[in-house]
Amino acid sequence: MADFCLRNLIGRTARHTGLAVLLALPLISAGEPARATRLSNAVAVFSGIDKITGRITTFDVYIGETVQFGALQVTPHVCYSRDETEAPKTTTFVDVDEITLDRKIRRIFTGWMFADSPGLNAVEHPVYDVWLQSCKPTSDVPPPDTAAKQ
Repeated sequence: MADFCLRNLIGRTARHTGLAVLLALPLISAGEPARATRLSNAVAVFSGIDKITGRITTFDVYIGETVQFGALQVTPHVCYSRDETEAPKTTTFVDVDEITLDRKIRRIFTGWMFADSPGLNAVEHPVYDVWLQSCKPTSDVPPPDTAAKQ
């Protein structure tokens, strides 16, 4: 039924305005979704706020490495972005652990963070908040194995 109505609409439009092709293009392209190139990056850039001091800190974390921010330990596993010609969509899969007062490590977050929606899956802690800023292929901070050799 819908197919008949669509053909009827396109036929009438073609007779009257010659726009049949323009009407059919969204239907033709809807069959194959556009695929944006997903870039895998070596570094995830996070921001964090210490709610007691009000200080916001931005820090780079290499994929697979752990960086401590206050009482939190942040470990990204992947960080994806898109080419500059595409609409931005930056994501990371990350684990965030809290070091408790009795020196135990407690997982408080595991999941995806989205740079374009920082409030969606940001880590909210009584003292610290952490969210994804961006991903990048390199950092001014030396990789962990290089820093250990110095």
